[in-house]
Amino acid sequence: MFKIQLDQDIQPLSEFRSKVAFYFDKIKKTKRPLIITQNGKSSAILIDVSAYQSLVDKLEVLEDIKLAEEQIVQGMEISHQEVKKRFAKR
Repeated sequence: MFKIQLDQDIQPLSEFRSKVAFYFDKIKKTKRPLIITQNGKSSAILIDVSAYQSLVDKLEVLEDIKLAEEQIVQGMEISHQEVKKRFAKR
């Protein structure tokens, strides 16, 4: 996903409604999110499906890292040698 271009990627809801197909195509082509405003304030962000999936994948990795860090703090880590032994038994 690319950085938002403030002059192009923020649109009021009324403008978005009148050109929905245009904005869907734009998001697919540019891979940039579109911020939709309502009453002058950000209300929603529309992003490409592949960009969304990429964000979800990254979030899952970060959650795994956080879990691993918590397990290390709790003394639940295992050595490389122990992992090798466990896999060798399988």
